[in-house]
Amino acid sequence: MVGTGVPDDAGVFRLRPDLAIVQTVDFFTPVVDDPYMFGQVAAANALSDIYTMGAVPVTALNLVAYPVCKLGADTLKAILEGGCDKVAEAGAVILGGHSVEDEEPKYGLAVTGVVHPDQLITNSGAAPGDILVLTKPIGTGVLATALKGGLLSEAEEKALAEQMAELNAAAAQVMREVGVNACTDITGFGLLGHMREMAANSGVDMELDPSKVPFLPRAKELAEEGLVPGGAYRNREHFGQYVEISGELPTVISDLLFDPQTSGGLLMAVPAEKSQQLLEGLHNSGVTASPVGRVLSSGQGKILIRES
Repeated sequence: MVGTGVPDDAGVFRLRPDLAIVQTVDFFTPVVDDPYMFGQVAAANALSDIYTMGAVPVTALNLVAYPVCKLGADTLKAILEGGCDKVAEAGAVILGGHSVEDEEPKYGLAVTGVVHPDQLITNSGAAPGDILVLTKPIGTGVLATALKGGLLSEAEEKALAEQMAELNAAAAQVMREVGVNACTDITGFGLLGHMREMAANSGVDMELDPSKVPFLPRAKELAEEGLVPGGAYRNREHFGQYVEISGELPTVISDLLFDPQTSGGLLMAVPAEKSQQLLEGLHNSGVTASPVGRVLSSGQGKILIRES
């Protein structure tokens, strides 16, 4: 059903008329210092693709690369406990996994979810007039870069880890109840990169209002100090040709819009008449959400940045 044509967040295979499986895999190197929280973040990041597709996670497999002689078994145990607890929070189970010896630790999951084929949500259904709603503020790449440089306090590191470890489960539940036309999660391509992917796959152009985009505390300050990860520049190089800026856009905001995210929020394209219901449902569920743009007419996947 999904995976052999346009790129999406996960692959989907129909088992029978009323049931499809959704599969995804993701793993990466540590983005926080605490091993337990690293496991939590990595698991939440992998689970997010399942939620993005409107599915529910059911099983997962651990993926581990680890220098056991260098870092010891206790650190690995903490990473796995963090992942296991996050998977349990999602209502899924870990069935096993695979590990290899590596010089640098890496952790993640291969996740399987289920969805009724009629309730599947892809990143290719955005329609002209839709409102774009974003959950979770932007800036994890910049803050993670600052963390590596020892520039975050313990409280700031804890807040960053907690945001990245937050499941997109509640947002996905509201999304399924209200009904949206398209969804993607904001991860390595940054907000503009994932917007471009959704726009291109949907055959539309989109408008983004940068004044409506929520940013993490200190994200602007740290970006102004040059703590912008290399991935942001690569995203700009790849996706910048599809972005048109109307008026003045500060460099720091541009950097953050291309900032690669870890376990970011959902970007949903919802019919205008349902947008208020979606926003109210998200807020009532404790999910931070903002209307950040809209879908314009049919097009080639251009992104227009303009304040309304």
